Amino acid sequence: MSVHLQNYWALQLSKTLTTTSHKKSNRLIHSTSPYLLQHAYNPVDWFEWSTEALEKAKREDKPILVSIGYSSCHWCHVMERECFENSDLATIMNEYFVCIKVDREERPDIDQVYMEAVQAMGISGGWPLNVFLTSDQKPFYGGTYFPPNVWAQVLRNIHQAYRERRAEIADSAEALTKILSSNDSNRFRSSGKEEIAFQESLQTIYGNLERNFDYTWGGLEKAPKFIMPSIWLWLLRFHHLTNHQEARQHLILTLDKIAQGGIYDQVGGGFARYSVDAEWFVPHFEKMLYDNAQLLSVYSEAYTLTKKIQYKRILEQTISWLERDMMHLDGGFYAALDADSEGVEGKFYCWTKTEVENALGNDAPLFNTYYGVTEEGNWEHGQNILKRVFSEEEFLNQHNLTDTAWQEILNRCHQKLLRLREQRVRPGLDDKILTGWNAMTIVGLVDAYLALQDESILALARKNMTFLEANLMEERVCFRSFRNERSATEGFLEDYACLTQAYLKLYEADFNEDWISKATALTEYVVEHFFDPADNLFFFTGKRAEKLIVRRKELFDNVIPASNSIMARNLLQLGTLLDHTAWKELAHSMIGGFTELITKEPNYMSNWAIAFTEWQSNPAEVAIAGDQAVPAHLSLRDHYLPLTIFMGKTNKSNLPLLRDKVAINMQTTFYVCRHHTCKQPVQQAQEALEQILNKS
Repeated sequence: MSVHLQNYWALQLSKTLTTTSHKKSNRLIHSTSPYLLQHAYNPVDWFEWSTEALEKAKREDKPILVSIGYSSCHWCHVMERECFENSDLATIMNEYFVCIKVDREERPDIDQVYMEAVQAMGISGGWPLNVFLTSDQKPFYGGTYFPPNVWAQVLRNIHQAYRERRAEIADSAEALTKILSSNDSNRFRSSGKEEIAFQESLQTIYGNLERNFDYTWGGLEKAPKFIMPSIWLWLLRFHHLTNHQEARQHLILTLDKIAQGGIYDQVGGGFARYSVDAEWFVPHFEKMLYDNAQLLSVYSEAYTLTKKIQYKRILEQTISWLERDMMHLDGGFYAALDADSEGVEGKFYCWTKTEVENALGNDAPLFNTYYGVTEEGNWEHGQNILKRVFSEEEFLNQHNLTDTAWQEILNRCHQKLLRLREQRVRPGLDDKILTGWNAMTIVGLVDAYLALQDESILALARKNMTFLEANLMEERVCFRSFRNERSATEGFLEDYACLTQAYLKLYEADFNEDWISKATALTEYVVEHFFDPADNLFFFTGKRAEKLIVRRKELFDNVIPASNSIMARNLLQLGTLLDHTAWKELAHSMIGGFTELITKEPNYMSNWAIAFTEWQSNPAEVAIAGDQAVPAHLSLRDHYLPLTIFMGKTNKSNLPLLRDKVAINMQTTFYVCRHHTCKQPVQQAQEALEQILNKS
């Protein structure tokens, strides 16, 4: 842990002791969740989700209030301050309800069930999520943020209805539970047996994405604006297959505008969760690990395709931010940084013109012009969000600067402001370490390594995996989270799927077959404990998990891709590497069943669209044999080859596709194959590249 993080936690402890010394703690004081600990001194008699709480509700015949959020959620903080710290409201809650607090990041299974319940009521979902349940856990009413006067009325109305109209509530809860129990895959899947016109499907997917493009600011045309990394990863593959120039142009426009906007931390690196406007300007300042993990992959692939130096700088800055602000001493990455500091959203990240001038001296005029810093401020209360006003080329021409000279100035300015910013009160840090999100970060880091070929980045990815294996895994079983100690909650499908993907990505980096063995063991475990043969999909929870009122499957891609779509991609790749026919056929069944939905609604199926593209594009399988297999592979990775499966060996191999491959005449040899048919072995990377790109 860096010195400033140690100082941060010392300050937080001091503040907590000062502000809560006169208060009595509740049960949440024993939690490992930073979000639950934020509520540990509320006058509400909070429980964690537990048998004790559920049995109390039955014994006392009380409805259950489940309040769900996460530590960096701005409106969660607001509702806590207004409602849960209010002793009068707490008295009502304690008298009439059994109150349970849930961290959605530690228990996404609970969040998933009750979020879908609220949406089924016709209410827009979000956090904080407040849901009222019968004593047998069935939901009957809910919503998101409630101001205190409304909250008081809701509590009284629910209490009265529970006493006087119990039968109506029971009927409503039963009907809602039946809706939640319905099999979504039956509603959305097609037979999977129809003929697929691949090129036509690609164009349909693109057309259905394209109609929502924002051609001025990039991304999709709406606000607030989430980046949605898997959409742009699919667009990269679409361009690679079709050479569609408009797709390339929109991709570059999107990534350039994101990089120029306030959503990107221009001083310290890393991306905020979303922008509240359509221009990527004003971010909701919280930084989530999962966004940044995936954006490492997006900018890595885009850099490999375009060689834009700006993308390289984004990668380097963001990785530096991860190491500086988000990394546990032993290599795990923390979950999130809050939007607020000192009770003000974005205060840590914004600047007055005077602050910039005092810090930068003679460099300030250029810096202020570049980032649009003004005396009156470009945001609230004279504050400026740093946003690049000009394109790089335009700015350099206007000021007669070379790129090298300007980057020296800019780096100097960033370092001065970063040092100054470190003296401010920092945003809250959610320092739990989540298995799935860390595994996503490993994938992003390895993608960055393959793009930049900097060994220190690969070392960081390996260190992260070492942390996960030491603290969050026990043979084939993984656990959800770690904060000072491992949680008792077993991992969900997201965790297993992302871990498997991380192992496969590490193999891609160094051809160490131990990674394949570990990916195989995890996949076997997932098939054994999560698989539903009724529809060839995977449940979000394993057989050994706590039983909730329903057992759900995650089907739709959001900012985080659906765990089933990640598993489909894993099964495709691992099935190919191991020549495991059953796994490849399972992947085909999973993807094929959603082909119609993928083509019609790619905004919600973008990672499925990547899986579909990987399945149908007849990818090359490249086996590299010889002492220089890894460097030979890296020489090919200078080129953008997103739909190629690489494997290599320097000696013996257990992979079926490598067993009979040898280094001819003791020279590193490339074998480019498709569907068990290989082209003439070659020993020059350029010749192998030509074979990969030539599908005939």
